[in-house]
Amino acid sequence: MKPIPRRSSTLKDVAQAAKVSLSTASRVLSGKAEAYRISEVTEKAVQSAAKQLRYRPSRIAQSLRSQTTGMIGVLLPDIGNPFFSAIANQVSVLAEKHSFSVLLACSRESTDTETYLVQELCSRQVDGLIVCPVGERADHLVELDATGLPMVLVDRGFSDSGMVTVMSENCEGATQLTRLVLEKGHRKVGILQGIPGTLLSEERLRGIRIALHEKRIEFSPALVRGNQFDEPSGYKAAHWLLKHHPDITAIIALNNLSLLGAMRAISELGIQVPEQLSLATFDDIPFADFLKTPLTAACPDVPGLGQTAAKLLLEHIKTGKQPEQVTHRLPVQLVVRTSIAPAPAL
Repeated sequence: MKPIPRRSSTLKDVAQAAKVSLSTASRVLSGKAEAYRISEVTEKAVQSAAKQLRYRPSRIAQSLRSQTTGMIGVLLPDIGNPFFSAIANQVSVLAEKHSFSVLLACSRESTDTETYLVQELCSRQVDGLIVCPVGERADHLVELDATGLPMVLVDRGFSDSGMVTVMSENCEGATQLTRLVLEKGHRKVGILQGIPGTLLSEERLRGIRIALHEKRIEFSPALVRGNQFDEPSGYKAAHWLLKHHPDITAIIALNNLSLLGAMRAISELGIQVPEQLSLATFDDIPFADFLKTPLTAACPDVPGLGQTAAKLLLEHIKTGKQPEQVTHRLPVQLVVRTSIAPAPAL
């Protein structure tokens, strides 16, 4: 015969154990004892009873009363990318401090999957959404934003979308990084981009153009390769550039995973960094300081991106008002290491 499962303690059980009314127990456990002038003795009695009975409030009952779920959705394009997992971690920490739970989903860099997962998260009645979009199109997000659901986009935004967005100073960061490369005498530089046409890719390319124009160097689209924010794209792009343009003396990767692909291609080709080829990246990678050749990088404020997005979302949920400032830009720090050397004589 199977044992009868022990039922969970209810608010009524706590009230009976503490010898108080149901409403008094509810007010104490929801943190409203002071507001209702409940004595310290009664408050401690209720808390003690709840602890002894291992009482856990029913999230479903709370949701029915408040018409909220206490959950926010976080949608990432690549959960395995340290950049996005760090953002999610920051969001989770701040959400938990405000008694919110986080539902995490991954679009796997697919806009169709992103559209589906946005609908799934909304069907679970989340109180708000933080989305790191793929960046190819925004129609499904604009439509959702129009419903009034609190939502913040992070890292990859859209031009003139009107949606609350937290981004890095992509153009300025790419300009600084390219200037550093050009100051070392490099004149033919290969570029590894993410998804072409996305705002993030375009802003970083614009920064490169600015730096090249300052040195009166013509921008060459033929030296820009890559079609995804991932390692295989960086690998193929770097291989192609080094095969078809062997006089390239430096490569700039415009995202961290393309950089990893480039590093694999460079290693296979037996090219020494920085003696034969200088290498720089937008987005840092973990343990960059501990590589054989530490990598120079334009580093976004990743903790700041996550924290700012979470603060904006939680404030919107709390007040019911969208932030007055729509676009929030965070500075990029240039970290100079040893992967950029003077251009070799060809």
